[in-house]
Amino acid sequence: MFTIEQIELAHSKVKSGAEFPKYIQEIKEIGVTAFETCVIDSHTEYFGESDFKAKSKPKYQELEIANSSDKVEFIHYLKKHQHGETDYFTFCQHCAETGIEKWLVRLDKMTCTYYDKSENEILVEIIPTA
Repeated sequence: MFTIEQIELAHSKVKSGAEFPKYIQEIKEIGVTAFETCVIDSHTEYFGESDFKAKSKPKYQELEIANSSDKVEFIHYLKKHQHGETDYFTFCQHCAETGIEKWLVRLDKMTCTYYDKSENEILVEIIPTA
């Protein structure tokens, strides 16, 4: 099974959202089937075969998540991040500002789904191949 260290090594190569598809391919190859990242502090739970789970530590001080979501503004920030205009922490700050509490990546479906505090789906994206 995979380790948090393997995942963090793969993630260390990602400087912006533009490199996200390559990161996804790399962690898929080591056995990650899905992961859920919480915007509040970027701790992430990774899932593998046979109910295997591994959880990362928080990456930064807790952010305050807005109580209501702003899908239009979130998509604006997401596009900027995907074009390499922001780093990961800035993207997480933008998520918090626009009410995104977490995202769930499913590697079997190659989707990334963003949720608000009420567990409403705000956006489902297809992850492009690297």
